[in-house]
Amino acid sequence: PPSFGHGFGPDVGSPHFGMMQGMFPPPPPPARGNPMIGFDPRATLGNPTFNNLSGGKPHAMHVGPDGQLQPVSFPIETILVPGVPRHGRQISVLNHGEVVCAVTVSNPTRHVYTGGKGCVKVWDIGQGSTKNPVSQLDCLRDNYIRSLKLLPDGGTLLVGGEASTLSIWDLASASPRIKAELTSSAPACYALAISPDAKVCFSCCSDGNIAVWDLHNQHLLRQFQGHTDGASCIDISPDGTKLWTGGLDNTVRAWDLRQQSRQLQQYDFGSQIFSLGYCPTGEWLAVGMENSYVEVLHTGKPEKYQLHLHESCVLSLKFANSGKWFISTGKDNLLNAWRTPYGACLFQSKESSSVLSCDISTDDKFIVTGSGDKKATLYEVL
Repeated sequence: PPSFGHGFGPDVGSPHFGMMQGMFPPPPPPARGNPMIGFDPRATLGNPTFNNLSGGKPHAMHVGPDGQLQPVSFPIETILVPGVPRHGRQISVLNHGEVVCAVTVSNPTRHVYTGGKGCVKVWDIGQGSTKNPVSQLDCLRDNYIRSLKLLPDGGTLLVGGEASTLSIWDLASASPRIKAELTSSAPACYALAISPDAKVCFSCCSDGNIAVWDLHNQHLLRQFQGHTDGASCIDISPDGTKLWTGGLDNTVRAWDLRQQSRQLQQYDFGSQIFSLGYCPTGEWLAVGMENSYVEVLHTGKPEKYQLHLHESCVLSLKFANSGKWFISTGKDNLLNAWRTPYGACLFQSKESSSVLSCDISTDDKFIVTGSGDKKATLYEVL
């Protein structure tokens, strides 16, 4: 099947994240000067698990307009803020039975959707028992599902993956049914985004194009070349005017949706881009890379933070709705929660296999992750 990156790994027997097997430049050397990370708030939280996550080295660096790297210190006030979590507690495991490459949570928080090979399973997390799914949506003809998106009203689910078709499911009927299938010229769709008014869907294609679909009339409006290699990840600004895409061509690009998707900016990196998210409150864009770094870029000025707690490629990333924090997951089995934008580590969870996908509930109270271990995990945010 079409694929990208270094692979979720032979250990999970799952779709490979790619054909690019080249080596990437080593991470930048530590900044000269002050080696102190400053006050580490984790030391005061009474949870020894989170002390010295980075072995005493600063895990967050600030990069200013001059390109100089400076270690970031975290005064306790930066995380003792309402709406910023201290902990994630695992409350349920959803045994999907196949590698879970995509997950999403309904609003209000009632159902979790897990995408594996050729089917989406629906779990009712409000009923107490999550032993079995309440329904199964067979789609994409036995290919891996890579993206699941619910329309804001919760009545429609879009499914994309390693097939040329996107399937649209009607969830409002007595039992879920396929409403339409959209066929693209590309062999695979790696990620989906939906406009805030739910009229348009953007799909990241394995050929580098971004396809723009009319959801009401269910046809292709246009497509444009987003990247010179596969387009891997996507997000849209809350006002629907800007689109952000990341690609296997080592770039992140910003597009003006008011002007037929005119390119506004291009950010160049030394590594393939596997995941990204735009902060719902604006200004910051977080990018997860093949080289294990997370970078948080200011979209209005030359300033960014480099965060390094992952030990392998960063496969998924999601901002909380409040914008105050975000999560990233990796091939290193880790889920990390970060303070926006400067990367104080709020909590970390080590799972049993690569963590391929993640989502945060609309009320910011739950996290769901999808794993190479053929399961999804539900966390309560505390």
